[in-house]
Amino acid sequence: MAFAHDRRRMKPAGLTPLSQEAIPSCVIHHFATARAASRRRIDNVRMKLVIVDRDGTINVERDGYIQTADEWQPLPGALDAIARLNHAGWHVVIAANMPGLGRGLFDMAALGAIQAKMNKQLAAAGGRVEAVFYCPHATDEGCSCRKPLPGLLQQIGERYKVDLKQVHAVGDSERDAQAAAAAGCIPHLVLSGKSAPTQTNPLPSAFPPGTRVHADLAAFASALIGESAAGSKNP
Repeated sequence: MAFAHDRRRMKPAGLTPLSQEAIPSCVIHHFATARAASRRRIDNVRMKLVIVDRDGTINVERDGYIQTADEWQPLPGALDAIARLNHAGWHVVIAANMPGLGRGLFDMAALGAIQAKMNKQLAAAGGRVEAVFYCPHATDEGCSCRKPLPGLLQQIGERYKVDLKQVHAVGDSERDAQAAAAAGCIPHLVLSGKSAPTQTNPLPSAFPPGTRVHADLAAFASALIGESAAGSKNP
């Protein structure tokens, strides 16, 4: 079941509002209203969508889990990278594993404060994310949405009615690349997180063939925007 949270209220579609104690048992969806998403699907026959991991890709990765808004700090150039993608016509969606939520290390109120801080700083940089999809499960819970499984990304594809074969997905770890490839996305790796491999040429064999490597999210954005611009000149 997908749960929606816009900036006015948080509630699963057709059900009662979520409380801090009511941790969802499946994939959670934040920040994009159904009306806005539907309008974009009508206006954009081929929606340009990028799926981005959070910790180690957008913000500084900490030991353990980021549990408070004070602990959330953006990586240099990351918010500007999202803004540049937006201005080039790309819609950005976050897909992240967040087992600390299911384990009770932080609650929905803390997560909401973290997301609010991110959105505020993104807006100041001239950017935005459409939604945050995340998995609250631990490794041993047997869900299908925890990366490296593709369920989280498949939920995004279903939500936005996009062909995932045309979607670029970027993260800082092997599991991000594996989830991207399993979902049919184009996998990208950034070297800005704690999980970055020491060897990149070639990448370790656990990485899907064709995984593209970038120094950080800023470099990824520059490469994607440049590639898109070149493609538009040579259709």
